[in-house]
Amino acid sequence: MGLEFYTSRLADAVNWARKYSLFQYPFVTACCGMEFMSVWAPKYDVARFGAEFPRFSPRQADLLMIVGTITERQGPVLRRIYEQMCEPKWTVAFGVCASTGGFYQNYSTMPGADQCIPIDVYIPGCPPRPEQVLDGLIMLQDKIQEKRGFVQLREKREHDAVLQATGKLKVIP
Repeated sequence: MGLEFYTSRLADAVNWARKYSLFQYPFVTACCGMEFMSVWAPKYDVARFGAEFPRFSPRQADLLMIVGTITERQGPVLRRIYEQMCEPKWTVAFGVCASTGGFYQNYSTMPGADQCIPIDVYIPGCPPRPEQVLDGLIMLQDKIQEKRGFVQLREKREHDAVLQATGKLKVIP
């Protein structure tokens, strides 16, 4: 029991540190960018969430903020940026255009960024209010603390598959 207790407490401490040290990569493509910049202004104090410093290299970031409309031609670029980010990584769709394509219902607009990468938190609105963005960051921090992001779920599935292959995990049909 002792080893499990220490490793679980260590994992909780690491997730707590991750939750308050989000290094964001802003992928800003449209008019939501103005609201995005206003949220990161001193009035809303995003520093208390540990997400105040943008990183303009995906290799230095762990939070991808998708802000605005994604076109079909931008989809592969967005996928490449997501793949360049180090694990663990999280994504936020900022605004209705990044979440669902918005009011652009045509052949060149991607109906949501989740068509090419997994999204952890959706922030609705056209543009979303700063309070909604802060609520989205709090939701993301809760997911990080409880290990409910896409990366953590994938790691758990891979770990369970290894245990199942070795016979240490029994699957009850």
